[in-house]
Amino acid sequence: MKKTPDYDNVFKTMKMKHRRLFIPVINDVFKKNYSADIKVEVLPSDGYLTENETADGSKEIEEQVSDFLIRIGNEVYLLECQSYDDGSMAIRIAEYAFIVARQSAVWDIGHATIPMPAFSIIYVKRTEKTPKTTTITFTFPDGQKVDYKSDNVILEEFTKEKIVEKRLFPYIPFYIARYEKEIASEGSIEKATEELAYLRDEMVRLHQEGELSDDELVDLKGFVNTIITHITNGNKNEERLVNIMGGTIIETESERLMRMGAAKMVIVLGQEDGLDDAIIIKRMQEKIGLSLEQAMAYLKQYGKQVV
Repeated sequence: MKKTPDYDNVFKTMKMKHRRLFIPVINDVFKKNYSADIKVEVLPSDGYLTENETADGSKEIEEQVSDFLIRIGNEVYLLECQSYDDGSMAIRIAEYAFIVARQSAVWDIGHATIPMPAFSIIYVKRTEKTPKTTTITFTFPDGQKVDYKSDNVILEEFTKEKIVEKRLFPYIPFYIARYEKEIASEGSIEKATEELAYLRDEMVRLHQEGELSDDELVDLKGFVNTIITHITNGNKNEERLVNIMGGTIIETESERLMRMGAAKMVIVLGQEDGLDDAIIIKRMQEKIGLSLEQAMAYLKQYGKQVV
């Protein structure tokens, strides 16, 4: 399967466009009881370190941006969305403490109070290495040790009924990831289609009852389809699964223009190098994340026609 930031992009787009939908998630994860209309403030955050594997199998540290650092009332929460097991996750959370310190610390001569955010890591997929908890142990020169600990959220443990019952709408786009192996290998997807149809019908019902706005319903469907096209990568299951939600993938105008420009560049450079259409289409799928149908459409629109 292609390596793209689609999981992160969906999560980050949701947090900026539909932060209201995260209130039930905060309530469920941190055992709170915030009302649906309470103010949610997304806090700015600096970079953190993450460990990535290079082509030769070695490790390298890169700087990334935090997923979701928010304030509700006087409380600060951190939700981090992960699609895989990352060895640097605990150190990232520790670094967030200093991000919060710069924003919320209280100090005077000889004393500073550094408030730590409540945190949880949401694992979209689970492997044998996926931890149930994350712990950062702070050690001090005098021998004191303090454990900074939280339970992780593992989405595979959530049934579709529980997600709907608790109104955990931000989990819906990632629900399909539990069927990644079957979908990507073009195996049986009957169970996946049944559960997607259930989630679609429940979202439509809740929209009709006023619990989801027009924009929220449309965008949630689009986010589901974004994850589907990420997993299928243009295989035969893509059209069937996307059609369950209806419509097309949600994309802003700026994102559309950027994707169009990138596609045109791949096509022009490919044709200048004498590559055949099949290779150009494959490059658009791998480098830009286009589906097979999208890549073919761009080639037809922007490619030089061979007479």
